[in-house]
Amino acid sequence: MAGQTLKSKTNNVASKTKTTVAATKAEPREKLALKRKAPRSGDEENDLCDSCGDDVEEEEEIKPPVAKKSKTTKNDMPLAARTAIPTLNRAMYIGAHVSGAGGVQNSIANAVHIGANSFALFLKSQRKWTNPPLAPEAKTQFHAFLKQHGYDASQHILPHGSYLVNLAQADKAKATQAYDNFVDDLNRCEALGIQLYNFHPGSTGGDTMSAACGRIAAQLNRAHKATKSVVTVIENMCGSGNVVGSRFEELRDIIALVEDKTRVGVCIDTCHAFAAGYDLRSPEAFAATVAKFDSIVGLSYLRAFHLNDSKAPFGSHRDLHANIGTGFLGLRAFHNIVNHEPFQNLPMVLETPIDEKGPDGKSFENKQIWAAEIKLLEGLIGQDADSPEFKAKETELRAKGAPERKKIQEQVDKKAEKDAKKGSRGAGAGKKRGAKKKQEADNKDESD
Repeated sequence: MAGQTLKSKTNNVASKTKTTVAATKAEPREKLALKRKAPRSGDEENDLCDSCGDDVEEEEEIKPPVAKKSKTTKNDMPLAARTAIPTLNRAMYIGAHVSGAGGVQNSIANAVHIGANSFALFLKSQRKWTNPPLAPEAKTQFHAFLKQHGYDASQHILPHGSYLVNLAQADKAKATQAYDNFVDDLNRCEALGIQLYNFHPGSTGGDTMSAACGRIAAQLNRAHKATKSVVTVIENMCGSGNVVGSRFEELRDIIALVEDKTRVGVCIDTCHAFAAGYDLRSPEAFAATVAKFDSIVGLSYLRAFHLNDSKAPFGSHRDLHANIGTGFLGLRAFHNIVNHEPFQNLPMVLETPIDEKGPDGKSFENKQIWAAEIKLLEGLIGQDADSPEFKAKETELRAKGAPERKKIQEQVDKKAEKDAKKGSRGAGAGKKRGAKKKQEADNKDESD
């Protein structure tokens, strides 16, 4: 699911019969950069990313909300028309994580605005532990707009859980706080007719992975008993620090302990998978990764995708989302995904960067990027990967992302070199200590 957005001004819906667009402040969608071992009280309203643990590397997790201006204005026309699914060679429902600021009903207009056939949103502020209840008018309008625009809430809307929630939390008070926030979201899903709910599994907090997986499953079992039907969808992670869920085995172990298997699933974030060491780039590598997932977890549990390229190289354990085709994954990886028949009908949600600077030097969210990426991905369905058109686009996007890839590769190489030297010094010191102890033992034997 994990992954760079941002307060901004987005579309709003003015009435049930006529959709208009108004500027509103959007909630941050992605991840907030925290300093290593930043204090986290667990009971403050602005507490950050408890699910990621305290040992998060600075660039790898959620970044702080920053107010940004958007170029979205009243009466904006859609940036792209939604593609009718029957016109595609495969039924791939592609969209992005849009804002629900001002009311969850506004997420629908924001999805329509970028031509999305699926979408994600936050159901409430993901930066606070407590939020006002779902407004009755928001619920009513949400259902009306679903009908108006033809979205299937049970299949193609994928709310994202709060970054504060850590279902692996061992502390009793904090675990209760996390559970209450989690179940509140599930209740909101049920009120809106949403059947899929994506969340980050959490952090071990320094405990064993097995114990953390057990606590997550226990919280899911409790939440399932308290609600009716929502499928809790676990997002795979990139493998940083104490975060749970970077290995398929960890996802399997959580699911194995869930009592109602119909209420649990998995969302594969392509950037996270690649950073964790699961290759998707060539047809052969893609097939091997899919086969591995099926043998360890089971494809029957796959319920959604987060489509993100990676600024960081393979196996780097760094969560740095890149625009489609510009990162180390490359365009071919996404061609593999959208042309894989078993992945039909799953929501596929972009979490790619859309921040740009305007002529005035101020940053804004350019949602045209998402609109273009949706069309790009839809255009890959049924396309020959050996065609001149595909090769030209692949080359263009790869060149566009080259400077960023070079910069991150240098960072990764520098860290690897530093770690190697540290390890070498540690090994050398160990050998010296061993030699000293041996000499002391020899001297003792001689004196005896």
